[in-house]
Amino acid sequence: MVAVVQGLSVDLVFFELLIIMMRWSQQLIPTLRETPQEAEIPSHRWMLRAGLIRRLSGGLYTYLPLGFRAMKKVEAIVREEMNRANAREILMPALQPRDIWESSGRWTTLERVMFAMQDRQGRNMVLGPTHEEVITGLAANELDSYRDLPMNFYQIQTKFRDEIRPRFGLMRAKEFIMKDAYSFDADEEGIARSYQSMYEAYGRIFARCGLETTIVEADSGAMGGSASHEFMVVSEVGEDGIVVCGGCGYAANLERAEAPALPMSAEQDDSERHLEPVATPDLRSVVEVAEFLGLPTDQLIKTLIYLKDGDPVAVLVPGDRDINEVKLGHVLGAIGVKLADDAVVEQVTGAPTGFAGPVGLSLPLFADCRLEGRRGMVAGANLADTHILHVDLARDAGDILYADLCLAKDGDACPRCGEDLSERRGIEVGHVFQLGTKYSEALGATFLDPHGDRKPMVMGCYGIGVSRTLQSVIEQHHDENGICWPLTIAPYEVEVLVLNVSHEESVRTAECLSKDLEAKGLDVLYDDRNERPGVKFKDADVVGCPIRVAVGERSLAEGKIEVKLRRDQDVEKIPVADAVEVIVGRVAMLQREFLPGE
Repeated sequence: MVAVVQGLSVDLVFFELLIIMMRWSQQLIPTLRETPQEAEIPSHRWMLRAGLIRRLSGGLYTYLPLGFRAMKKVEAIVREEMNRANAREILMPALQPRDIWESSGRWTTLERVMFAMQDRQGRNMVLGPTHEEVITGLAANELDSYRDLPMNFYQIQTKFRDEIRPRFGLMRAKEFIMKDAYSFDADEEGIARSYQSMYEAYGRIFARCGLETTIVEADSGAMGGSASHEFMVVSEVGEDGIVVCGGCGYAANLERAEAPALPMSAEQDDSERHLEPVATPDLRSVVEVAEFLGLPTDQLIKTLIYLKDGDPVAVLVPGDRDINEVKLGHVLGAIGVKLADDAVVEQVTGAPTGFAGPVGLSLPLFADCRLEGRRGMVAGANLADTHILHVDLARDAGDILYADLCLAKDGDACPRCGEDLSERRGIEVGHVFQLGTKYSEALGATFLDPHGDRKPMVMGCYGIGVSRTLQSVIEQHHDENGICWPLTIAPYEVEVLVLNVSHEESVRTAECLSKDLEAKGLDVLYDDRNERPGVKFKDADVVGCPIRVAVGERSLAEGKIEVKLRRDQDVEKIPVADAVEVIVGRVAMLQREFLPGE
């Protein structure tokens, strides 16, 4: 028997709850007229002004109702595409024992970004910045045969990283929402398929969220592995540097980007000239020395002393270049590399910082490939206030290991086709890795193959910054008046404004329209506040619902309402009788814009 509540069956009450109007007056939507001082970039500004988030402290934010609704829509898209790619959703603990990080060898590389603590039994624990160790342990215990593979697990969960400088709102926060997935395969062919499946799923996810992304080759960093790609939102406020080729489409972040050596210029071919010391009093920087000698900066050799796991080495790059410490670490095969301090520099070179050079230096020498074969160069003399002219590295220095050690930059030749590379800034919203067997070997995740031999599983890792994706959408979709949400992740698809709450016909029409649209499955925000029309229109622009419907006395006198797309300037008058059909049609049109190709 169906229970009855005040004359309505429970089923009917539930149905009424499903289509209850979301009234602005009953929500927490604290829009702001002025930009808070903490806002550093447009997306951060509009998230605060539209009442999506509020700051608790540095890198920590509360999601208010509009922000939370939009976040859940991003999560729903991620979840649909992960399920479509045959990944299985799980949920792992955020609190993790420290010893699993020590077992994988990553405690030493990631300790500085972890929140560490002890439980009441004195066991060392951390709040997980990622979950490779946890998932690999699960696979080691639950997957045993090649018949169990391939397998892909994912979760959507809060992550924690003790950022030195949290900034830009959700872009770089201490606590953030992330989707991380982990695949397990029997061989390289299997991981290639899993990787491609996730790569394609990411393309669909970002397209459905309304994001235009650039996929770049990336360095695997502390994650390890043989290959990785980042999904970047190109933006002037991005914290990551990337280079893109307009010819062949090659793209890479600056840590990964390759660039071929430049040909030796004719004026540097002075191999017959002998080394010549020159006084450079108190001139330490490349720019100062180049200006003093009247030479271009790329004719100078920048010599920097680094510590490779504590041992000093000399690293040489052209004067107009910056060292890529990621590449340097790979070349040195070091767990950690860092610049030597002034005391170490003077101890190993005999000169203050700024006057080191490769000639006569008794240290292992590593040089950027752009210096190979160069003559007529200028370098420090390993003597205070002195440089040397006419340096030929092949002739004047000891054994040198040449490698690509520099950050790529605008105008470099593309390593694929030779066209010029363009340097841009990007926001990383997704990253996919082929991890190989790094974690499975360290943590014992093995399986029995068809011949009964035990082998390590081949792993992949795939991350999406869900909260960062949300803010990146706003960074890419805003104007001078506020947010311009893509329909797919807008907190509400339609906002209905009643311009005069004391006009009964306007209120009745607005409420009926809101209920009818909700009955059609649309998300509707009904602005029923007793505010001036100008305030409501201003707030509508700030909040940025894709479709705005205004109901007022003047338009109703003509039997019409006003419909406006947030991204357009034109206002369309629609007969009240046709309003639901027209608005549903506009929503369907906007939805089609974010359907990715199969």
